[in-house]
Amino acid sequence: MFDRRLVQNFDWILLFLLILIVTISLTNLYSATYPIRDAGGDKIFSKQVYWFLMGFVVLFMVTFFDYHLLERGGYSIYAFSIILLIMVLIIGRVHSGSQRWLGIGGFVFQPSEVAKISMVIILAKYFTNNSEFSDYRLRDLWRPFLLTAVPCVLIVKEPDLGSGLLLAIISFSIMLFMKIRWKSLFILVCTSLIAAYPLWRFVLKEYQQKRILTFLRPEMDPLGSGYHIIQSKIAVGSGLLWGKGFLKGTQTGLHFLPEQHTDFAFSVLAEEWGFAGVVFLLSVYLFLIFRIIYIAKNSKDRFGTIFSIGIASIIFWQLVINVCMTIGLMPVVGIPLPLLSYGGSSVVTTMLGIGILMNISMRRFMFQ
Repeated sequence: MFDRRLVQNFDWILLFLLILIVTISLTNLYSATYPIRDAGGDKIFSKQVYWFLMGFVVLFMVTFFDYHLLERGGYSIYAFSIILLIMVLIIGRVHSGSQRWLGIGGFVFQPSEVAKISMVIILAKYFTNNSEFSDYRLRDLWRPFLLTAVPCVLIVKEPDLGSGLLLAIISFSIMLFMKIRWKSLFILVCTSLIAAYPLWRFVLKEYQQKRILTFLRPEMDPLGSGYHIIQSKIAVGSGLLWGKGFLKGTQTGLHFLPEQHTDFAFSVLAEEWGFAGVVFLLSVYLFLIFRIIYIAKNSKDRFGTIFSIGIASIIFWQLVINVCMTIGLMPVVGIPLPLLSYGGSSVVTTMLGIGILMNISMRRFMFQ
């Protein structure tokens, strides 16, 4: 029988914050695509509305089952995501020199987005089943490192260095939450610094090296790899305090801002709504992250807590990287701003994660 307490414990605050971000996102996307509405802009906007509707369907669907099924099927979900990443390298669709998309029927998506959720699930399962440690040493973490390394390597091979590094950062954030010994953490940081040179020399492709060098000195190639950062900083800075107004952004309207509906959606908002709009948007994201941490704190089981921290890490790090990227504090690595940047895979997987968070919040009474 249906338990009425599930409805009584429904997280309306989380839903309100989500709807608020979706409203801001669609308003911003309409403005970003308005200058090209006759050249595909209307189609882009319509598709994003469709993805959000699908995302809400997925969100509400995952609230109906016990989220502990995810824990029991953790390794199967992880294996499925690895298979998808391998399929991308074999039969994936190529766009702009990268093979990141997989087409099944008429549905095209990025398996790297699915890998984020599966990575959080498998790490939550691992640390739930290995709760006997209070402080983890490096030798206690070889399995989480291996579980993280496999999808990271496959994603970097696409090549998608940004998503690969993001996955590693998310996994490391979960490990930090589980408490790593200071000595082990020091060794890990030193090892990472030592590995930086061979990574630069033998792993990074020429265009990826160029992006990092351009980040340090955008004026080196103002019409090439530095163009994105320069135009984005102009758009953000020209918004001043209150912005130029809805549909009145010159960088956006004259299409000087590249990828303005995807990677640089934040720049569009900053130009049109100014510093005040940026503060409001970041405040909403901050409240969303705090709400997720609240769910983690009030979860009555270890799996729910770790999973919530993982989703908070996904949203937090994508937010930090994308915003820093658009204002020139980080290299352009193609990381979308969750729910604000255009993209069906990112939208659906993010809302899937939020749906599971609602599931955790709704079922906390079951352990009281």
